Amino acid sequence: MLARWYDQLAGVVRQTRPVTFSRRSLPLWMIALIVFGVLTILGITIGLLVHFLVVESRIYYYSGSFKVLNITYNKNYEKETSPENNHLSKILETKMSDAFEASNIYRQYINSQVIKLVPENNNVIAHIWLMFKAPRAMKRNTKSKIENILYQMLRKNSDFITTDPKSLTLMEISKVAAEKIINTLCGRRARTSATYDKVKGGSSAQEGEWPWQASLKKNGKHYCGASLISERYLVTAAHCFKMTKNPKNYTVSFGTRVSPPYMLHYVQEIIIHENYFYGKHRNDIAIIKLTEKVSFKNDVHRVCLPEATQIFPPGDGVVVTGWGALSYNGEYPVLLQKAPLGIIATNICNAKEAYNGLVEDEMLCAGYLEGNIDACQGDSGGPLVHPNNRNIWYLAGIVSWGLECGKPNKPGVYMRVTSYRSWIASKTGI
Repeated sequence: MLARWYDQLAGVVRQTRPVTFSRRSLPLWMIALIVFGVLTILGITIGLLVHFLVVESRIYYYSGSFKVLNITYNKNYEKETSPENNHLSKILETKMSDAFEASNIYRQYINSQVIKLVPENNNVIAHIWLMFKAPRAMKRNTKSKIENILYQMLRKNSDFITTDPKSLTLMEISKVAAEKIINTLCGRRARTSATYDKVKGGSSAQEGEWPWQASLKKNGKHYCGASLISERYLVTAAHCFKMTKNPKNYTVSFGTRVSPPYMLHYVQEIIIHENYFYGKHRNDIAIIKLTEKVSFKNDVHRVCLPEATQIFPPGDGVVVTGWGALSYNGEYPVLLQKAPLGIIATNICNAKEAYNGLVEDEMLCAGYLEGNIDACQGDSGGPLVHPNNRNIWYLAGIVSWGLECGKPNKPGVYMRVTSYRSWIASKTGI
């Protein structure tokens, strides 16, 4: 009976066991396809990691300082537009660029600039700004190499300067901080072009190429050009206010497109030269004071004002910009135009076949005696700028007058800014 009970129990157990089925294996082609897909995804992932960590370069910015020794104290070193500042800064910038270009990281080097000079007893502290590219994985190593190159450079004294390598400091800064430093300086450009590729006979400007250019609008329509010289002040031509000098009738905008207005600002005050008389060309200069400060950005910041003693010799290249007519009584562009010009000696400009003595010492001629390229209607008050040997741009002239546009022997005539440097300072404190 126990045996029967066991047999019956065993039968129940046997009946309740799960039924198994024989499994069919995947085809070899499907297995190969899956393996290939997994390996492909793995390879792409590794490749991307290698690319971003080892191959892909990022831009890195650095600020630092070092001490230049044995320089007779002169407060002009602190003034960014002074000859002393420019001379010493040029020497130091040349030393830095030569050192980096001769190093093993010359492919990573992009730019180096002296930002400011601070006199200290008979020394000068040079504050510098550097720009490099490097793969992320080499970021720390790159900074060490930069420090070493600068240190070795500072150890090598020349007949002109003696530097203290132990005074070197260097730190990485963010892109935002780096741009803010550059944008607070005058005459720097975020974007440059290979050529000065209307202003009649010119071509369209790129974004940020001429960040100090402003459009002076009368009742919302472009009327004249102007140049930004500080957060609140611009300079332009006095004859732009012939009809009215009521600030409420004018606004100022920036950027490369004249419409719609970019960074629109309202005018608080218009200061016209006391000795300007309408219908005359002499003292054709005015200052615009804005109601609020301009926020400096890559594409909007100030041009440098030259020292009264600065010379812009005949033959030097300059650039005029504006939204003026493309030809005399012609169409007006939407995009800012630029044109390369050459400075013309006053005696040549005053020749009988030219302006026959009408050009005074406070004026400057620029263009070509054969004509074609010139400022035109609507460019009045705009900038004529000149780059120094550090590629920093200075306001050499203000578009004032001329006979039509681009006529032979009738180049554009500009107010010479150096002649009015003290007047600008008396009205603005700049």
